[in-house]
Amino acid sequence: MRSPLVGLMCVFTFTCVNVVHGQENQGKYFLCTAVPIEEETSCPIQSASVKSAAQQEELRSTVTQLRQTVGQQKKTIVSQMNTIKELTNKISRCKPAGNNFTTWRKNNQTMDDVPSDPNETIDVLTKTMLSLKERLQNLEQQQMRANLSGAQFPSALQGLLQRRLTELEKQLLKKDQELEAEKAQLYNETAAHRQHTENTLDSLVNRISELEKGNARFKSPEGFKLSFPLRRNYLFGRVKKSLPEMYAFTVCMWLRSSASSGIGTPFSYGVPGQANEIVLIEWSQNPMELLINNKVAELPLSLGDGKWHHICITWTTRDGVWEAYQDGQRLGTGEYLASWHPIKPGGVIILGQEQDAVGGRFDAVQAFVGELCHFNMWDRVLRYTDISSMANCSTYLPGNIVAWDNSNVDVFGGASKMPHEICEDMLYDNWTPL
Repeated sequence: MRSPLVGLMCVFTFTCVNVVHGQENQGKYFLCTAVPIEEETSCPIQSASVKSAAQQEELRSTVTQLRQTVGQQKKTIVSQMNTIKELTNKISRCKPAGNNFTTWRKNNQTMDDVPSDPNETIDVLTKTMLSLKERLQNLEQQQMRANLSGAQFPSALQGLLQRRLTELEKQLLKKDQELEAEKAQLYNETAAHRQHTENTLDSLVNRISELEKGNARFKSPEGFKLSFPLRRNYLFGRVKKSLPEMYAFTVCMWLRSSASSGIGTPFSYGVPGQANEIVLIEWSQNPMELLINNKVAELPLSLGDGKWHHICITWTTRDGVWEAYQDGQRLGTGEYLASWHPIKPGGVIILGQEQDAVGGRFDAVQAFVGELCHFNMWDRVLRYTDISSMANCSTYLPGNIVAWDNSNVDVFGGASKMPHEICEDMLYDNWTPL
């Protein structure tokens, strides 16, 4: 835009000079016309203008090259700064939270979430290191290209990157050693766990073999249980057989209940004139009680945890001595419970209810809630070894007065009979998975 203006000023100067000096010539006019500088060769500043245009073009080209060089350098610096930030982040992530590598691995899943498997972790760290080395080589190549183009690559930056990489290599080597140590420890723990598992399985197999060999000794002739799912006064079982006159007895059974306010009445025996001839009851917040001829003794039994328990109660008329067993262990004993009173014959045995009249007038508050099986009764006091053997399922001893037999028990009001072998159930309940 400056060259045509210069041309216009030049032509105007030489053309209009006559106008200034020719004002004397009346009626004469001069016309000034803009002439491009290229067409007016007589203009004395033409050569200087052309020379200035060439210089401007050269300067413009130089400025463009400088701008491109600055842009490239800016991109290089930004890339290098990003690399420094990434390396710094990687190094800070690789720092453990403490000397315990297990804590570091749990709380600092770094390096793109290092896998929990030691072999995979080593592979990931190795790949990360190779990637960082490759980036450093790229930076060195960028430095060479920058030197060829005349740009200055900061030597301090290269030194920082080299120090960071060396530091990272040391940390990776340390982590590799820790992973190898942990791998060896895990192998030892796995071997110990495997040995423990094998020992447990061997013990279980031996126990099953013993149970299979002694199966005929303890397995009930008819494996079944009674279920009383609700606390109602119309759910009960009735034993068809009555009792003779007895001067001693042992009663045993398996039961399970999760009732929070007392399990109720597992069984009762009533005779004409005395509905509470024999009663085993736990109701409301009271402890378990044994009633004989309406006389009471508290028993130290705890049965409301929802697990199967084997219980036995022994009594003799001589001095009224009684014993209470739970799961083969004698938990309590006492005396003077209905001393010298014989158990009267001809009564009714009810399972799951307390009798206010012989065979009836049940109270729902005192009803048993849960499951019951293997109700057996003897007319003598059993030895401790016999009770313990039945509790651990090493033998089965049916009652000589009342034996657990499907044909000898009827159920009413929604109580049900179900197939059940208690010792098999106890075997699985007592086995703890690894």
